[in-house]
Amino acid sequence: PQTSQNLTLLCSVCASRLPVDLVYVVWLFFVMMAWNWNVWLIPVRWAFPYQTADNIYWWLLMDYTCDLIYITDILVFQPRLEFVRGGDIVDMRDNYMTTERFKMDCVSMFPMEIFYYFTGVNSLLRFPRLLKYMAFFEFNDRLEAVMKKAYIYRVILTTSYLLYSLHINACLFYWGSDYEGLGSTKWVYNGKGNSYIRCYYFAVKTLITIGGLPDPTTVFEITFQLVNYFVGVFAFSIMIGQMRDVVGAATAGQNYYRACMDNTIKYMTSYHIPTEVQNRVKTWYDYTWKIQGMLDEQELLIQLPDKMRMDMAVDVNYSIVSKVALFQGCDRQMIFDMLMRLKSVVYLPGDFVCKKGEIGREMYIIKQGEVQVVGGPDLKTVFVTIRAGSVFGEISLLAGGGGNRRTANVMAHGFANLFILDKRDLSDILVHYPESQKLLPPDEVLLV
Repeated sequence: PQTSQNLTLLCSVCASRLPVDLVYVVWLFFVMMAWNWNVWLIPVRWAFPYQTADNIYWWLLMDYTCDLIYITDILVFQPRLEFVRGGDIVDMRDNYMTTERFKMDCVSMFPMEIFYYFTGVNSLLRFPRLLKYMAFFEFNDRLEAVMKKAYIYRVILTTSYLLYSLHINACLFYWGSDYEGLGSTKWVYNGKGNSYIRCYYFAVKTLITIGGLPDPTTVFEITFQLVNYFVGVFAFSIMIGQMRDVVGAATAGQNYYRACMDNTIKYMTSYHIPTEVQNRVKTWYDYTWKIQGMLDEQELLIQLPDKMRMDMAVDVNYSIVSKVALFQGCDRQMIFDMLMRLKSVVYLPGDFVCKKGEIGREMYIIKQGEVQVVGGPDLKTVFVTIRAGSVFGEISLLAGGGGNRRTANVMAHGFANLFILDKRDLSDILVHYPESQKLLPPDEVLLV
């Protein structure tokens, strides 16, 4: 029992297992569809007269096809999973039968169909198949893990819960109408038209408390309607709350962006910041959010362990930094350590990245866009254009002594996304890589 409590299925053991994980998600889709066949059709076949002697073989064919999927999942797929126990990854093959999942799977396959001999083909005898609900929730979790916009699926899932509650109510209403006698009163279903559609219409008006229904007359009808109203108010309020939470989670980032921009605008307005500056600040917010989907990458990654942050930094930025001529031949691990210290900053068209004579405390690596070295009386003369993958400002980091001043004016030409490396950060890194430090150019060849 203790082992069973400690078993947590892995969504993905490692990146190299991702294709295997996707295959398992596809398989879970079929298991989930088999489970939904039972969840949705068992009540329909019990309440409505859709299962007849003429089509019984088709119903049974689908039933046993779903059973075959269940059995395949139990015998083939579940024992091949891996789980975490005490921090160790353990194969499920020798432990599956000790889990709660296995017990529920076995109970779900209990052959209640043997009672068909006495009752005929009664769909209610298949109710144990509903106990394989764990596959349904596992599929949802794994699908959300591989989706880029999981909130869309959550909205669909919440909507399906509402539709299913209406589905069950429609089945119960037809059963109640049949119990009272079809057309026996104004309240019950009169037996005309499509029975399921008309009963579903009744369920929608009842559970959502739209009103406009005939008044119940018998004790059974009054009790049924009272329970319907109570359950409808309770269930519908839960669905609205769930939908609100899903939409709120989906728009959390956008709301944060809007809040930051609104607070900044409020600050600039209260201090009478010039309109031109305000417009540039708004442009920066808008461009940074559209390009990065966030305002500060470090704020997002700070919660991750250092190893994961380094892996992400390497995947995203190593291809850019490794091509910088300044660091050619340097220790690969030094480049990795440097990636952890880089800060991404967006400059707007016409922004000065640095000005001649300023005290330089950082260097720049161009991630996207271009910058221009400008001069002349009006700073309109372009001496050189520096493009993505280039580095400038390195004199401030590599030259000896302190108080190193900028030797040129550098201005963003268009939108420019730059990596910034602080002098102190680079010094801390080079202490551990003396051989790489020897490869960096001496003061006399540094240009900016």
